[in-house]
Amino acid sequence: MKKLLISAVLLCFVFLSQGQNTATSAPPATQSLRDKVLDDIQKSFTSKTKSFDSTVTQLDQRMSALDKSITESKDAKDKADKLVKRVQAVEEKQKAIEQNELNIFQANYQSAIVNLVSMEREIKPLILFNSTKAFFNSLNATGNPLNYDGYTKWYNSYAAFVKEKKAESPALTVTSNLLTFASGFSKGVPVTGPITSALFSSMTTYIDNIGKKEKALKAQSEEMLTLTMKISQFNYDNNRIENEWEAITAELQDLQKKYDKSLKENLAIIKITPADFDNNFSKENDAEKRYQYLTKLRDLAAGFVTNEKQNNPKEWRQAAYIQMNDVQSLKQRFGQVTFRISQNLLKYKELFDKYRNDPQLGSRIKDLEIKMRDLQESFDKTFDPLEYINSANRMFKV
Repeated sequence: MKKLLISAVLLCFVFLSQGQNTATSAPPATQSLRDKVLDDIQKSFTSKTKSFDSTVTQLDQRMSALDKSITESKDAKDKADKLVKRVQAVEEKQKAIEQNELNIFQANYQSAIVNLVSMEREIKPLILFNSTKAFFNSLNATGNPLNYDGYTKWYNSYAAFVKEKKAESPALTVTSNLLTFASGFSKGVPVTGPITSALFSSMTTYIDNIGKKEKALKAQSEEMLTLTMKISQFNYDNNRIENEWEAITAELQDLQKKYDKSLKENLAIIKITPADFDNNFSKENDAEKRYQYLTKLRDLAAGFVTNEKQNNPKEWRQAAYIQMNDVQSLKQRFGQVTFRISQNLLKYKELFDKYRNDPQLGSRIKDLEIKMRDLQESFDKTFDPLEYINSANRMFKV
C-alpha cells in the first residue's frame, strides 16, 4: 500500500515524461516556451481578425451604398451594373467569412498541438522527488512502532512469551499463527487489519502474566500496548487517505495511455516521426531550439487545416475538431486529477491535527508537518490545478 501511495504521487509528476532524459538537469521552463508560442498564435489570429472585421465592415458599407443607389436609380442598365457589383460584394464577404473560419480552425488546432506536446515536459518531474520521498519515508516510519524508543526490546519479550506459551492457550496459538502468516516478528509489527484484535488480546495476556514485582516492566508494557493501539488507529486513518491515491493512480494511468495515443495520432497528422520529435523536443535542452521546433509544429498544424479544406471541402473541419476536443479533454482531466492530488494532500493536515499533541506520536507528527509543508510548497510552485483547468477551458477561439 505504501509503495502504491508513493507511486501515485510520483506518477503525477512523471506523467507525460516518457522519453525524456531525466538524468540531466531540470528542463528549461517549458510553460514559458508554450506560452510564448501561444502568444505568437494569438497575435497572428488577432491581426487576421482585425483584417477580417475591417473587410466585412467595408463590404457591408459598400452593399448598403449599392442598395441605396439601386433603389434610387431610374436607369435599368445602371441598376443591373450595380446589382452585379452587389453580388460581387456578397461573394467577397462570403469568401472573407470562410477565410475567417479557416483562420479560427488553424489557430485552434495550432493551440491544440502546442498544448499537447508541451504537456510532455511541463510537469517538471524532478522538482518534487526529494520532498515526496522524504515525506512518505517519514510517514511510513511513523506508522511502524519498531521505530519508537524501547519498543523493539519490549516487543521481542512479548514475542518470546507468545512462542513459549502458545501451547497453553488457544488464543496465543492463533496469535502466533497469525503473526507468522503476517511475515513473522522480524519484518515489523502488523498493526492494521483484522489481525490487530488477536495482537491486542495477546499483548493484554502478556501484561496480565507479568509478575507483581516487575512494576517497571508492567508500566512499560502498558505504555507499549497503548502506543501500538495509537499507531494502529493512525495507520487506519492514513489508509483512508491512501484509498484515494489508488483511484488517482488508476486515473493517471488511463490518462497516460490516452496521452500517448493522442500524441502519436497528432504527430502522424502533421507528418512528424516520433524519433524526430524525441530528438528535437523531448531530449532537447536548448530553449531556443525547442521554441523554434514548437513554431515549426505550429506551422505544420496550420498547413494541415489548409490542406484539409482544399482536399476535403465538405468535411475538412472534422479531423482537426476531433483532435482539438481530445487535447482539451486531456488537459481538463489532468487538471482535475491534480486538483484531487492537491485536495488529498490537504487531508494529511486533518490527520496530523488529530495526533500532534499526543505524548508518544507528537514529535514525529511535527516532523511530518515540516516535510508536508515542503511537499505542498513544491507542488504549489510546480503546478496550479485550477489555473490548468481554466486554461484548458479557454484553449480555443470561437
